[in-house]
Amino acid sequence: APAGRFGRGAPLAGAADGLPHGFTEAVEKGLLTEPDAVRAVWEDALAAPEWDGPALWLHGDLHPANVVTTDGVLSGVIDFGDLCEGDPACDLAGAWSILPDGALGSFLDAYAPDPALLRRARGWVVARSVGALHVADAGEHGRPGGKTSWGPPARAALRRVIAPV
Repeated sequence: APAGRFGRGAPLAGAADGLPHGFTEAVEKGLLTEPDAVRAVWEDALAAPEWDGPALWLHGDLHPANVVTTDGVLSGVIDFGDLCEGDPACDLAGAWSILPDGALGSFLDAYAPDPALLRRARGWVVARSVGALHVADAGEHGRPGGKTSWGPPARAALRRVIAPV
């Protein structure tokens, strides 16, 4: 993704107004139970050093609706419509919503991301989860494109991302 443009794999700093898209509206609608903690994670992600490695291939849209499991085990990834290149933090963020409770810590211990990558990934968690909460809210109110099933994983991801690291 071109520098300075907010998009999958691009630096988080390109987001408008210094907040993830829809954050203010999510607060106004009561969709965020701990907006100050979520904002703190976002601000920490923005302050993290940008990715300075090579642009890597990314799925660009890793979330529960784009993974397939068989008997509780990951068996596939679908929907490569957002395939892009950029910062691996974009795809790492999927772990907060895809992994079951209790698995995130072990995954991160094994993956051992550098601290800046981890901080940026946590920012992607915030950005994606806020967006997913709006999709869930639309579903709860019968609006087009709404999917109520997006709410639980987004709330779980936010709960995990604001927990002490």
